[in-house]
Amino acid sequence: MAYSKCARTFAVWFLQKNTYHKDISLNTKQKNTFHFGNYTIIHLSWKVKGDVMPNQEVVDLRNRILGALIQNVRNQARVTVQECAAALGISEGAFAAYERGSASISLPELELLARFIEVPLSVFRETSLSGSRDTRLPNAEIFLPLRHRIVGARLRQVRQEARRTQQDLADILECSAEQIADYEYGRRSVPFAELEIVGRALTVSLEVFFDKESEVGQWHKSQDQFERFKKLSPEMRDFVLRPINESYLALAMKLSDMPAGALRAIAEGLLEITY
Repeated sequence: MAYSKCARTFAVWFLQKNTYHKDISLNTKQKNTFHFGNYTIIHLSWKVKGDVMPNQEVVDLRNRILGALIQNVRNQARVTVQECAAALGISEGAFAAYERGSASISLPELELLARFIEVPLSVFRETSLSGSRDTRLPNAEIFLPLRHRIVGARLRQVRQEARRTQQDLADILECSAEQIADYEYGRRSVPFAELEIVGRALTVSLEVFFDKESEVGQWHKSQDQFERFKKLSPEMRDFVLRPINESYLALAMKLSDMPAGALRAIAEGLLEITY
């Protein structure tokens, strides 16, 4: 399969456990699109000649791509492996394994790492970052176990809402039902790549598992809001930033929370005044 002109080579890896081609390319114009030899992944759907790539192989490859992305943003931020390992409360060898893709980083660890380097989570699917770091972080030994339990509880919740069993998820991830139980009760962290696979299988957004309450989660939320703000038109951004328009924005917020019936009554009242 010919590579797209807008795709550039992102990293080259030697995959020790399979015989697939070694070129990994990242399409920078279409998010979540990767090229891997004869395989193309779009939103975690790997196919070649009509055959679906096994999920466990998707996880293995995704771990290598994530590792390359982690190493890339760490180097751009001029942060050492030692500093990142200390922020996550793990050994330098364990963090190096994340960057090699030989070990699976979990969502809570990725959230904490992104907060430490001060980049939004989306940077692990893109190739640019900017800004300086603020090293004030929660204690990893307290934060990560709690987040693993929360992610597990949400995994159990979305599984039950989808009317799927632990064995169903085990079949998807090609593991045991006992391992799924360990995930759901926080006894074992869920690898980020596997969480992506599960989200796709259960048709839920990965954001369902994101931290929204802690300082780390609030920081990521503010980064996301800033990114969304940048996508507004220049005229809209200018309007929002003018202090004189704060009263209009406050009124718009109140109106957005009102039920349709109340809004209709206000509109009718305005029409009576006009005519």
